[in-house]
Amino acid sequence: MRDFQQKDMDIAKNIRMIEWLKAELLDSVSGLYRGFLKGSETVLLDSISNIVVFAYVLARRCGIQFHELDRSVLSKVEKSIELGHQAEEWYGDLSGLRDHIKRKK
Repeated sequence: MRDFQQKDMDIAKNIRMIEWLKAELLDSVSGLYRGFLKGSETVLLDSISNIVVFAYVLARRCGIQFHELDRSVLSKVEKSIELGHQAEEWYGDLSGLRDHIKRKK
């Protein structure tokens, strides 16, 4: 009986964490907009880095391993390059991101 109670507590704790992470993501997106309004690179960097961190932790809480998320991001970047996404066509941003991700491996 005790194992079931522990599992119930773990599930409830994980759900609370997921809800907290979703709220933190929303708050970080809001901070991103504030950063654009203020024209503050510091606020933009802080907000964007929070979004990345919370996205990784949220993925993990949902059962997705970090390396799986990395692989999925790389796949999306490569597909967007193939499809001629404007960020790639105009600035080469996606190729730069792809190269950065591959260098990290």
